[in-house]
Amino acid sequence: MSPTSGRTGTAGPAGTAGPAGTAGGPGAAGSTADAAGTPVAFKAACPDCRARFELDAGALRLAIGGSRRTTFYSFTCPACGASVRKPAGERIVELLTGGGVSTLRSI
Repeated sequence: MSPTSGRTGTAGPAGTAGPAGTAGGPGAAGSTADAAGTPVAFKAACPDCRARFELDAGALRLAIGGSRRTTFYSFTCPACGASVRKPAGERIVELLTGGGVSTLRSI
């Protein structure tokens, strides 16, 4: 995942920690923008229906816990409505927080 302007990247194999972010994608009203003011969109995939889509920062939630097991991001699949929860390593946490994703920190 990479919320930098004009580039697309991946964080892992499809279906794992897989969102990739692109700037300039579809941004809903009130979506977060990067330092240059470009709307940030994150590419994601649903493990249930296998749909691929872009989500703005407001559609994602990040929970940072005291261990790798308790650090994850979540979203609702816009195609099938499934609640999706995926692990978030250090790089994913960095990109999501930099892209303006709402973060919950627990101890």
